[in-house]
Amino acid sequence: MSEFWLISAPGDQENLQALERMNTVTSKSNLSYNTKFSIPDFKVGTLDSLVGLSDELGKLDTFAESLIKKMAQSVVDVMEDAKGKVPENLLANGGLKEKMKYLKIDLTSFVTHFEWDMAKYPAKQPLVSVVDTLAKQLAQIETDLKSRTAAYNTLKTNLENLEKKSMGNLFTRTLSDIVSKEDFVLGSEYLITLLVIVPKPSYAQWQKTYESLSDMVVPRSTKLIAEDNEGGLFTVTLFRKVIEDFKTKAKENKFTVREFYYDEKEIKREREEMSRLLSDKKQQYGPLLRWLKVNFSEAFVAWIHLKALRVFVESVLRYGLPVNFQAVLLQPHKKSSTKRLREVLNSVFRHLDQVAAASILDASVEIPGLQLSNQDYFPYVYFHIDLSLLD
Repeated sequence: MSEFWLISAPGDQENLQALERMNTVTSKSNLSYNTKFSIPDFKVGTLDSLVGLSDELGKLDTFAESLIKKMAQSVVDVMEDAKGKVPENLLANGGLKEKMKYLKIDLTSFVTHFEWDMAKYPAKQPLVSVVDTLAKQLAQIETDLKSRTAAYNTLKTNLENLEKKSMGNLFTRTLSDIVSKEDFVLGSEYLITLLVIVPKPSYAQWQKTYESLSDMVVPRSTKLIAEDNEGGLFTVTLFRKVIEDFKTKAKENKFTVREFYYDEKEIKREREEMSRLLSDKKQQYGPLLRWLKVNFSEAFVAWIHLKALRVFVESVLRYGLPVNFQAVLLQPHKKSSTKRLREVLNSVFRHLDQVAAASILDASVEIPGLQLSNQDYFPYVYFHIDLSLLD
């Protein structure tokens, strides 16, 4: 599973023993894989400032998760035909000890081997400064993501619109890539070549009748130049003065005159536009994908650091000072085991908050002084990490 539960309990002897019991039960019952989650000793500041930070971190956590999901989806959109290779492009930078620092690793390995990046986010700074650094970093990535993907998506949409014009049936598609100069009488003051769509069952009728649909139709001037499943595109040359009469008669016979007049400059312009868009898309593809990969990693790393900060802040608020708690990362083995895992945690840590523990079993119990529903609150500090970024 790509789901993790990040929890913490007080670091006194009783609760360290409770953590050991939890590890023993979850291991024996094959409920989860558990690892210690290292969090540095931050400057606590005042409890009032921690309450404010708790709220800010909650919003920032939501924003960061939303951002990395957008970035993951952008990688899918950019890679188009190579979607099977998307996961290998959604990696995180290092974190596995100093010697692994510059390697790209999969997201699960990064989370399970998480180490606080002291160089990027100095733990000796006030917590407010650390949070501010993370917030500015994520905001900048979001701003850049919007501008870069907007430019690429505009290009992609324009290209798709041009490509759509060359698909579809003979009634709707562009004809510039079907017809050629030789199919038309051009530069004549009196004559014009029209294009007529004829249903397949009516080919013989067309050949018999097109010359007599109106006056002044040039004999033997029809030629089939393209077909689709429903019909064929025929040329016919006639005098300009009978165009409207010919159109009316053609319609009565279920032949459709397609409005098209050969313009060499327009056809050339359309072809050049297609070539230019294809070239521009190819040029932008590599740099954009590289930017997405680098900044997805940056945003993801920042998000997991935010989770660590949230555990720290909530643990101090919940368990008090001096700072003494142990954070543990649990990876449930399968979806069906999560209910049982929750029961084990509740049983082991119910002494931390009897009201919260009871409320998990009884949905009608309200937790005094808390705005949270009982589904969000447990006797221990709990945060959820879901790496299913493309679901």
